[in-house]
Amino acid sequence: MSVQERRAVSARRESLLGEAPGAFAVARFVRVTPMKARRVGDLVRGLGVDDALATLKFAPQAAAATVYKVVDSAAANAEGTEHLSRADLVVSKVLIDEGPTLKRHRPRAQGRATRIDKRTSHITVVVEPRVTDEPVAKAPAKKTAKKAADTAKTEAPAKKAPAKKATKKAAADKVDKTEAAAKPAKKATAKKTAAKKATAEKKES
Repeated sequence: MSVQERRAVSARRESLLGEAPGAFAVARFVRVTPMKARRVGDLVRGLGVDDALATLKFAPQAAAATVYKVVDSAAANAEGTEHLSRADLVVSKVLIDEGPTLKRHRPRAQGRATRIDKRTSHITVVVEPRVTDEPVAKAPAKKTAKKAADTAKTEAPAKKAPAKKATKKAAADKVDKTEAAAKPAKKATAKKTAAKKATAEKKES
């Protein structure tokens, strides 16, 4: 289907698929409660069309037969209007909307009457072609990771070099301080020895 043909399609298709390839089918006013139909819709959402039909064929729920027909109709629409392969189709969306409720009454005890709600559902199934992940896209990510690791290895020694210089400077400063502290101590000992000699000479005289 060309872009011009898609623009002429209803707004319902645009809201469900937009410009993406695919098709949908709708079953309206189905005499099934929405809660029961949603349980069946959850079984086939995300499955391939063939797998979904096989699951619905043997599902024990009463709504499975109706959902089976809608999935089969959506796949047929995709094959006929979009020229897509049935083997590549996936059930992407299963929407169960609540329809009008039929009000009925049943006689009860003591002349009373109670209301019975017979609910209906609108079932919409959307099928789209399966999207395959391309392995080529993952190759640049690995290269960038390797480059990051290589740059980290090359930068690590460059960062450690200033640390070694700093340790050498600190060691040199410590040696200078110890030498500076040792010099006054030597001068003090020299003064003490000179004083002792002077006192000894005085005693001898």
